[in-house]
Amino acid sequence: MPRLLALPAAALVLGLAACSGTAAPSASGAPAGTIAVVASTNVYGDIVKNVGGDGVTVTSIIDSPDLDPHEYTGDARTQLALSKAALVVENGGGYDDFVTTMLSATDTKARVVNVAEVSGYDQEPAQGAFNEHLWYDVPTMIRLTDQLAQDFTALAPDRAETFRANAAAYTTRLQGLERTEADLKKAHDGTGVAITEPVPLYLLEASGLVDKTPEAFSEAVEEGTDVPPAVLQQTVALFSGRQVGLLAYNEQTTGPQTEAVLKAARDNGVPVVGVTETLPAGQDYVGWMQGNLDAVGSALKG
Repeated sequence: MPRLLALPAAALVLGLAACSGTAAPSASGAPAGTIAVVASTNVYGDIVKNVGGDGVTVTSIIDSPDLDPHEYTGDARTQLALSKAALVVENGGGYDDFVTTMLSATDTKARVVNVAEVSGYDQEPAQGAFNEHLWYDVPTMIRLTDQLAQDFTALAPDRAETFRANAAAYTTRLQGLERTEADLKKAHDGTGVAITEPVPLYLLEASGLVDKTPEAFSEAVEEGTDVPPAVLQQTVALFSGRQVGLLAYNEQTTGPQTEAVLKAARDNGVPVVGVTETLPAGQDYVGWMQGNLDAVGSALKG
């Protein structure tokens, strides 16, 4: 089913309000007051806040599970927020192209952090399709943390020590996620899993798990096209044949074919782990990812 809903004007108004009183970079590149940051999603907004602390003011454009960065095009309020930013954080890799499009039409000197470029994965020799859901890759988030500290220091040198300390503390928390992944890999390395979309693949693979889903199934679901009947049958057979230890189900994209897979998993006693693309309300990034890892571990324990 279509994944795009119109961005509520109220959400953008609230986001812009968060930027009020924050100056754009001066001619010297140093902002007056806090650093105005616009993040394409609330996932990156949360990471920005952890690294920048009181030295930044953050606006997250996509902050609801009802919004799809793949298809969102923005409006005048989004353009205004971007024009006032000292730093912009975008996922890149085709995930939130609206940011690049709108920045190109904006007279701004903002620094731009492209997470796909930070990851380095989009520059590696092609080994299948590039998975743009980079926030499920903890090593990339560690690199992003370091990059943000560098950019914040360049914009506000007088706060450099605070930014470095914040980044170090946050990196320690992220490394805790890596330790959990290593523990899961030690216990369940090579276990087959199924997905409805590639959203959590970085996390699953870092935990030693092997995606058994027919590629044509997850690609069709992500692109919003029909899954061929034979491919759907192959996917359902993963559960009836007990070939996988869990199903990672993207709760933000549902339809008859994903629901058929969900039903097959439940009918055959295969645990289901729900995942999302945006940060759930009331959670922070590290707590969210830890919850995902804990859910995977509980599912595999049976």
